[in-house]
Amino acid sequence: MKALLLTEYNKMQVTDVEEPEVGPDDVLVQVEACGICGSDIHGYDGSTGRRIPPLVMGHEAAGIVVESGSNVDDMPAGTRVTFDSMVSCGKCDFCRKGDANLCDHRMVLGVSCGEYRRHGAFAERISVPRRIVYRLPDTLPFEQAALVEAVSVAVHAANVTPITLGDTAVVVGAGMIGLLTLQAVRAAGASQVIAVDLNDKRLAAATKLGADEVLRGDQCDVPEVIRGLTGGRGADVALEVVGATPAVRTAIESVRKGGNVTLVGNVSPTVELPLQSVVTREISLRGTCGCNGEYPQCIDLMNRGIINVEPLITAKISLADGPMWFERLHAGDPDQMKVVVQPQHP
Repeated sequence: MKALLLTEYNKMQVTDVEEPEVGPDDVLVQVEACGICGSDIHGYDGSTGRRIPPLVMGHEAAGIVVESGSNVDDMPAGTRVTFDSMVSCGKCDFCRKGDANLCDHRMVLGVSCGEYRRHGAFAERISVPRRIVYRLPDTLPFEQAALVEAVSVAVHAANVTPITLGDTAVVVGAGMIGLLTLQAVRAAGASQVIAVDLNDKRLAAATKLGADEVLRGDQCDVPEVIRGLTGGRGADVALEVVGATPAVRTAIESVRKGGNVTLVGNVSPTVELPLQSVVTREISLRGTCGCNGEYPQCIDLMNRGIINVEPLITAKISLADGPMWFERLHAGDPDQMKVVVQPQHP
């Protein structure tokens, strides 16, 4: 079958690869759409160490079941599906306690990090365990369904954040995940959502997707403006979706005393923390990793239009166009939000 292969760092090639093996508990999916994630772009140049060539990347996907393993009797051929990006073991303490996203032995599709190599969905077909596969309604297009994985990150972040009906929420970072997060916190009950970014186009997108206020982080004192919008208190919650010191600081300083800050961004391995502000104002900090069973919730939210992903899809491409688009995205293209590969299209 054809696949988009990372043959060496900074080099992608469309080539023939072996058909994936279908185990007794697996489902073989014909990939109809697979989104290019920012982590794929970082893996493309080797900067993360988690995309060691040769590797078929891609973990945000949807498609059609073409074959099921001998133990699978509920996924007939033709079923429209998406699947989680993470394969948990189901046996460790975290899995048994319902925290599969913290699995001691988890593997991520499209990742090769030395410990394991798991080919992903920039290919005509992929084999995945039945337990991570979810049915799709006929009304949700494949290219939108490919974004369920990204939506699940945002919804999980909202789920672990103690949002109360009527809260003010700040989302720092209006990139792909940030724009999904602002919709998720709105759905979770926040009545005022404030988006912060350094890019006017992203802030314009935030407004279209439901932000009540948008702030350019480099053109105003964000915490001061937010206090002005909240009667001097500050926001109840803030979600940081960048992963860098300035954004983390902005999130912390924007919440009220006793407020909650959820860290979603994961670009920098370390950041500086305004410790005294956190301690003296009794701020709660929490991290959030991936998702943990939110796929059905996300599919429903998307299908009902409560979370809208269509405006975020800026290009749909074939496998053949993949190498050129990876070069373009790696070089930096601020006009692109989500590029979706369609392996069945010429």
